[in-house]
Amino acid sequence: MEINDKKLEQNISKAKEGNQAAFRYLLETFWPVVYNYQLKRTKSENDSEDITIQTFSKAFDKIHTFDENYVFKTWLIAISKNVHIDLLRKKNTSISIETTKEQEEKVYLVVDENPTPEDKIIGEQNLAKLLKDIKKLKPKYQEVIQLRYFQELSYKEISKQINEPMSNVKVKLLRAKKLLAEIIKRN
Repeated sequence: MEINDKKLEQNISKAKEGNQAAFRYLLETFWPVVYNYQLKRTKSENDSEDITIQTFSKAFDKIHTFDENYVFKTWLIAISKNVHIDLLRKKNTSISIETTKEQEEKVYLVVDENPTPEDKIIGEQNLAKLLKDIKKLKPKYQEVIQLRYFQELSYKEISKQINEPMSNVKVKLLRAKKLLAEIIKRN
């Protein structure tokens, strides 16, 4: 994977300022790296996906602590490795992370008002076709799409309903929208 260093630096800086497009760029650029790293470790697609979601959730919560003198990919892998170690320590199949009230409140600072390219593609589809495409997603992605776009719940409401930190909800929605857009483009 060839990554434009200048573009990466710009997106990291923008992400530190709370820019949603920059978070999306980082997620899309590094999702395969983190996911494949975890897939080799866990040998489980579900665990790999859950750990990857949590990795990005933690990374986005702590993006302001990232030191540009280091490699961003290495920083993400270190976070991912720690999330996996925590999972092994807990010895259960459900993965959860503790967030402080301050971390929860910081998530509100990430603005998600501008429609993304994925939002535009999704909006252009007729409802019956869209519902059929949504059913092709994994259940956890179907759920967040349903809650956000059909029940029109806020991130905070979704967080309470699925009993996960709001930062996880945001990462799941970003990932769900990207996967749904890919499904729609294929058809």
